[in-house]
Amino acid sequence: MPVRTVAGPAPAPEELLAAKGSTTVTVVVPARDEEATVGDVVAGVRRAWVDEVPLVDELVVIDSDSTDRTAEVARAAGATVFAAAEVLPELGAARGKGEALWKSLHVTTGDVLVFLDADLIEWGTHFVSGLLGPLLTDPGVALVKAVYDRPLLDADGREAETGGRVTELVARPLLALHHPDLAGLVQPLAGEWAVRRSAFERFSLPVGYGVEIAALVDTAAAFGAEAVAQVDLGRRTHRHHRHDTLGPMAVQVLAAVEARLGRPTGEQARRATLTQYDRAPEGFVPRPTDVDLSERPPAVSVQGYPATAVRP
Repeated sequence: MPVRTVAGPAPAPEELLAAKGSTTVTVVVPARDEEATVGDVVAGVRRAWVDEVPLVDELVVIDSDSTDRTAEVARAAGATVFAAAEVLPELGAARGKGEALWKSLHVTTGDVLVFLDADLIEWGTHFVSGLLGPLLTDPGVALVKAVYDRPLLDADGREAETGGRVTELVARPLLALHHPDLAGLVQPLAGEWAVRRSAFERFSLPVGYGVEIAALVDTAAAFGAEAVAQVDLGRRTHRHHRHDTLGPMAVQVLAAVEARLGRPTGEQARRATLTQYDRAPEGFVPRPTDVDLSERPPAVSVQGYPATAVRP
């Protein structure tokens, strides 16, 4: 069966609450140097789905080595904040979005996890209810991805072009070649998604930007593509990434899919060097970037899980 697409508005709040029953819900916002936007994301979710409608049981920000006031702003807006580096420090340090999501498993208890990016500019609190709808109303759904229009904004806030460059040039071709059962996904790398803990805690997770495509591929492998749903949430804008910062992201997405095809192995599976070039007076100068391709093991394999959770 193909990926399920859910169109139209999310179920009414009273329907979601009835469907929720005893299921617990955690919203996780991974953040690094996002003091300008993380407060609005946290405050919006807290107002809509904690204070007004008790749909969300935990609202957590995982702060990934921020050098600004991200943690302070998020805490003031109503989130419980954890420093990623202080969660299971005995397992060694890693940096990346996947690392933050993996660490979130060890400091939360929700049966369902909803992930929202911290750099959202134009969005809505319906993102949470929309993503939760299929998981709360259909036991056959294990993972839900967001679908939205996603224009990119330039430095002055004007729409510059359509987002999704890594999706179009890397993720979608990979799915076409190796996972055609997932080709129906409009935005496989969407940062807004939700998943059942019972599935997510059993997956190996890339520490970087490969986490989203890895979770998709692993969900389909474990439960079939029909266990993946996507929900149209309308429109989303976020902070623009320079084109040359997309290279390391693309390497991590490629590596995550290759790892699930059974290759590569050894040191090559853990690191790669991406060489890009800058123009200088003497010509083109190489600029190498060390890209972390390592993966965290399934959370259920960590000794003491889930009792490893730390508290602020």
